[in-house]
Amino acid sequence: MRNLNADNITAAVNEQFAGCEDPRLKTLLDGLVKHLHAYIREVQPSEAEWTQAIDFLTRTGQMCDDRRQEFILLSDTLGVTMLVDAINHPSGDPLITESTVLGPFYVADPPQANQGEAIDWGVEGEPLFVEGDVRDAQGEPLANVVIDVWQSDSEGFYDVQKPELDGASLRARFTTDDQGRYAFWTVTPSPYPIPTDGPVGKMLELTGRHPYRPAHVHFMLMAPGYETLVTQVFAENDPYLDSDAVFGVKDSLVMEYAQRPAGQAPDGKHMESPYRYLRYDFGLKAS
Repeated sequence: MRNLNADNITAAVNEQFAGCEDPRLKTLLDGLVKHLHAYIREVQPSEAEWTQAIDFLTRTGQMCDDRRQEFILLSDTLGVTMLVDAINHPSGDPLITESTVLGPFYVADPPQANQGEAIDWGVEGEPLFVEGDVRDAQGEPLANVVIDVWQSDSEGFYDVQKPELDGASLRARFTTDDQGRYAFWTVTPSPYPIPTDGPVGKMLELTGRHPYRPAHVHFMLMAPGYETLVTQVFAENDPYLDSDAVFGVKDSLVMEYAQRPAGQAPDGKHMESPYRYLRYDFGLKAS
């Protein structure tokens, strides 16, 4: 523990974790120290640069509250979130829906809504009807699956970004019926920039990256005996599909938000004006 230098300090730090009784925690800390020290040796930051890095992380934490998670945003824009997703949810089975990033605007326990209900409370925009089935890996319908949905409005804002809204909007919780079906009305989302008023936005600006995400609707599906699925369904032909600021797009999650004329909608509702239609069927993996 004396006379430490760039060559021996990593081993000295990891030795201090030798008494850790939790083997997984010890593995995580040993790996963190090993790779963090290796990064520092590789880039050789000045003391001023390291101070700036600490300040960046401090400001990132200061931007976090119950309506916004800047650290998730940082993880997303560095590709870390999708790397963790790829490790924990490898794709392969075509009947199982692929996962993607949670994003910084998920709010737990959203308002409960009924099948076919509109969730565009206090928001205007082009109507969008969304429906589909939820099935298991054998293609059997799954009843009573809890589905949380949330999205931006037609101008690219989430409800938590709009203090003028009285309560939640464009986010709700549904439960599939006995045939595994779900359905709801909403508004057509648009591409939007991730929040740029914090340290993550400044990082993107300084590195010449744009902050935009392609239009999408978020879904989280939960059922006993099945892995929780966190995913998004993206709009086909969106200009940002190939440059998503958080690297979250997968081909299987890109669908047509089809333009439909005025008239009778799939749920029997009469539409006075054109609207859009999205159908997406989900497959859940047994836990």
